[in-house]
Amino acid sequence: MSQEKVLIIIGDATETLDTMYPYYRLIESGFQPVVAAPERRRYQMVLHEVKPGWTITKEWEGYTLEADVAFSAIDPAEYLGILFSGGRAPEYIRYDEDLVRATKHFFAEGKPIASVCHGVEIPAYADCVRGRKMATVPKCKFDLEVCGGIFVDAPCVIDGNLVSGRTFHDNGHYIGPWIDLLEKAREAVA
Repeated sequence: MSQEKVLIIIGDATETLDTMYPYYRLIESGFQPVVAAPERRRYQMVLHEVKPGWTITKEWEGYTLEADVAFSAIDPAEYLGILFSGGRAPEYIRYDEDLVRATKHFFAEGKPIASVCHGVEIPAYADCVRGRKMATVPKCKFDLEVCGGIFVDAPCVIDGNLVSGRTFHDNGHYIGPWIDLLEKAREAVA
């Protein structure tokens, strides 16, 4: 059933835990996660952590993940919801016109949206965060606020159809409420 498909947006240097935790939670909840990226191929994910005594994030290679669909092939009407994963990928992929088109669809249609960490850079660039409250990693606060969004430093921020967390440390807080929204949306179209 196409209404049960949910997009997960990635690119090279997408954060592993930001991506894989919601991927498997979607499967557990009876949804089909569909990984979308600039093109159909295998992507290298990364692990991010601020080490004790460090002031910047340390990065090293994580798992790889195959993209099921290229941004250019996304028909957003086929998907129930979307997740903007974090890591460094959003900084580079946010300029993709097809990703911007798909992003605008989910906001305009009020479909369940999740964002974590640097994922905020995609809806911010797509001009979809004006007046919306969101959590993100504090170093992306500027990206959110300069685009009209409202930064909230909390493990789960719910603003209508938009659910967000700061980093993968918040996975256990914001993914559950997002899945609840997806389940309600699934019931509404059944």
